Amino acid sequence: MNKNKAIFLDRDGIINEEIGDYITRLEDFKLLPSLCESLKILVDQGFLLIIITNQGGLAKNLYSVDELNKMHNYFSQELKKHDAIIAEFYYCRHHPNFNGDCICRKPDSGMLEKAISRFQIDPAQSFMFGDKQRDMDAAAKVGVKGILLESNELIGDFFGQINFHEL
Repeated sequence: MNKNKAIFLDRDGIINEEIGDYITRLEDFKLLPSLCESLKILVDQGFLLIIITNQGGLAKNLYSVDELNKMHNYFSQELKKHDAIIAEFYYCRHHPNFNGDCICRKPDSGMLEKAISRFQIDPAQSFMFGDKQRDMDAAAKVGVKGILLESNELIGDFFGQINFHEL
């Protein structure tokens, strides 16, 4: 059976501007420049796009699932304008100081494991873009190659680290 390949994306600082605090409203959710065009290139190379994000602000009651969904729906609509889609948004609503530890919160790999199983993904052909070591740690636990960026760097600038022809 053929396996899929995926690009796993952290959210804040990779998809949208990192502001140094929780993004609690759609009005503060600003996509990074050229993001949609870069993601379209990855889709054209046969990658599934999957968001993997800790959202501890939910545990802290800083925003609601409804507000989080508004942000993700906005992003999905902008991406559709470029003929690309997000296969799934995975988010962890836990925070160890508020509602306990869990296996989904990065640096644990529960969200990646769910996606790999659900979408029949080959980790060896997949990549995780993140701006924190916890993103790289979660990816390494499941055999996905991590690409560490600074917050608000453009993912398209890192495509040289992906050899599309060998996959």
